[in-house]
Amino acid sequence: MNIIERIKQEIEKQNRIACCFTGPRSQKLPWGFNEQDKRCLNVKDMTREEIVKAIKEGYSVFMSGMAIGFDMICAEIVLELKKQYPKIKLYCIIPCKGQEKVWSKELQIRYHNILRKADKVNVLYNTYSRECMLNRNKYMVNNSAKLIALYGGSGGGTKFTIDYAREQGLDVVILTP
Repeated sequence: MNIIERIKQEIEKQNRIACCFTGPRSQKLPWGFNEQDKRCLNVKDMTREEIVKAIKEGYSVFMSGMAIGFDMICAEIVLELKKQYPKIKLYCIIPCKGQEKVWSKELQIRYHNILRKADKVNVLYNTYSRECMLNRNKYMVNNSAKLIALYGGSGGGTKFTIDYAREQGLDVVILTP
């Protein structure tokens, strides 16, 4: 077997153990930025259960696109679960440098705390463009076998990512807010 075939096998092996996330930003969630809201706490519990189920199925790499909202919630849950499951890894897939620059100071601090604890941070583009967000989602799907989504039924990036994941043959789990 040559080096290229070995690299392809390694990538395929990683894809079989990787799970990614998609969901709305805080502004589009019923509870907004109030993560102490009962509905948000319920979503966090459901998400934690799905991630633990994925770990028990053999998934050990979890990818977050690090947008405000569901992405950051998932990243924090994975980091919390690393205490119980030390072999799991968090990969933060950043669409572009400085995506957090327009966020509140509090959200920027939260974002950078997650990045510091992540096992891998991959920045896809140097500058923002509308395509960088879609390409980030495609990148995560193309490098995963499972997608955990928070989806309430409307269009947008979450719907695109779910549809794309299904087209690529991923195991798709949909949670509703």
